[in-house]
Amino acid sequence: MKLPAFDAKAYVRNLPNLPGVYRMLGAAGEVLYVGKAGDLKKRVGSYFQKPGQSPRIRMMLAQVASIETTATRSEDEALLLENNFIKSLAPRYNILFRDDKSYPYLMITGHEFPRLGFHRGTKERRNRYFGPFPHAHAVRESIQLLQRVFRLRTCEDSVYQNRSRPCLLHQIRRCTAPCTGLITAARYAEDVRSAELFLQGREDDVKRLLTGRMERASAEQRYEEAALFRDQVRALSHVQARQYVESDRGVDADVVACVVESGIACVNLAMIRSGRHVGDRSFFPQNAAEATAGEVIEAFLGQHYIEQPRPPLVIFGTSARGERRVWLGMAEKNARLALAQRAKEKITQEGRIVALREALGLPDTAQRIECFDISHTMGEAAVASCVVYDRHAMQKSEYRRFNMRELTPGDDYAAMRQALTRRYGRVSAADGKLPDLILIDGGRGQVNAARGALAELGLNDVNVVGVAKGAERKAGLEELILEAEGQSLQLPPQHPGLHLIQSVRDEAHRFAIVGHRARRGKARTTSTLTEIPGIGAKRRQRLLAHFGGLQGVQAAAVDEIAKVGGVSRSLAEKIYRRLHD
Repeated sequence: MKLPAFDAKAYVRNLPNLPGVYRMLGAAGEVLYVGKAGDLKKRVGSYFQKPGQSPRIRMMLAQVASIETTATRSEDEALLLENNFIKSLAPRYNILFRDDKSYPYLMITGHEFPRLGFHRGTKERRNRYFGPFPHAHAVRESIQLLQRVFRLRTCEDSVYQNRSRPCLLHQIRRCTAPCTGLITAARYAEDVRSAELFLQGREDDVKRLLTGRMERASAEQRYEEAALFRDQVRALSHVQARQYVESDRGVDADVVACVVESGIACVNLAMIRSGRHVGDRSFFPQNAAEATAGEVIEAFLGQHYIEQPRPPLVIFGTSARGERRVWLGMAEKNARLALAQRAKEKITQEGRIVALREALGLPDTAQRIECFDISHTMGEAAVASCVVYDRHAMQKSEYRRFNMRELTPGDDYAAMRQALTRRYGRVSAADGKLPDLILIDGGRGQVNAARGALAELGLNDVNVVGVAKGAERKAGLEELILEAEGQSLQLPPQHPGLHLIQSVRDEAHRFAIVGHRARRGKARTTSTLTEIPGIGAKRRQRLLAHFGGLQGVQAAAVDEIAKVGGVSRSLAEKIYRRLHD
């Protein structure tokens, strides 16, 4: 039976003049688009009154069979609800930005002799944070710069507390060695204050302070100290010349530019903090093939600043003038460069997947690959990894690790069976995505184990290929195990399909090793202390927190251990003896 056409005008007449969220649905009830409005009646009505809509909007409206709305108390609440709907529903006509990582910060701790560090995640009130930065490299580059100019420590507290002589960083003039008392707390605090002023964009104040100290040291004939201050001033001048935008040094701003070419959109976010251009980040949204640059930027601003801190100034669009126009030009240029690089990578990746399909006899639509690897040390703390390659790129948000449970140590076949059972048991139960190809890092035995696990789940149609190391265990000599019965294939070292297999396999190997090391380290730390009579979970936690880890506890003297809350002198002696037997 044919459904009656959607009467948009009649629907709009009954909408309230309230803020809220609207969802446009197709004939099958699928959500086509989610949007927010300060006034639902005006916003939804505008879709059916405006002439000259973009082709993308016209195509969407032609499919609308119904509209659902949710009124909210404010436009801000509508914005949050819209973002939640977009994330959970991933509507076809919404431009989707996926940014799973939080932004990193540079941290100065609240220690008596504070350390510089990299931080991502929840902030602690006792520490000071500067940022955010676009990526980890920008933070580490800033830390290196601060080490060079102000010579602040970067070592963990557990290392700092147990050093008996200065480390290499002191020898190369990157640290003043507060760990061994080579600088007073007052003098170190001056350097910390200078670093904070620098991070706040007050370099001229820092230069005046350093110049004053240099002149005083020189007047008092402390020439070596004066030379150090002189070197700091020179290093600071070099940084100013290299890193600052042309005017307002105190400005915190984000500059957002978008370029759309050949159906691919790129948004470039240039981050300026305290007048310093700290770096860029490029975003490639989904569902943007028919969108204009303005529509993409609107979607970016709506989604990005729900999750991330918004600076006082966000520059975008065509109305900027003067220096801000120059900043936008810089961001647009970087967006074009990122697009060109993306296009080049896509051509390479497309060539690789096409070559792999041909070599393995996969269908032309095959593009999703999942690869498994097992990592352990003599059977200890076994971890399986599953990494995903799809849409010509590694999909890191879809990676999974599996801590192996109830296995005979070293039984890699059982580990592989368990990993695939847990992975695809979840997928089949939730009707999730199945890969076009499963890669197994291993030989015939591993492939047999994988096929057995899939057969038990009723998944007999998935292609499974083992990646066995060649006779000399060198890259390029891998043997591909195609069938459990014995068929194999060896591709030439220069084959594009083999290059794709190697890169996916290597990523699975890396991901498994990282997980295994973390699990092994945690297990060893936990077992070493809890095996000591009198040490339960709470005392173990106090010891590790006080000394910064097991190494710190091992390096501590009996008197130091006895200072930890809940640890008596006799228990401290027992801990010391057990850790030094």
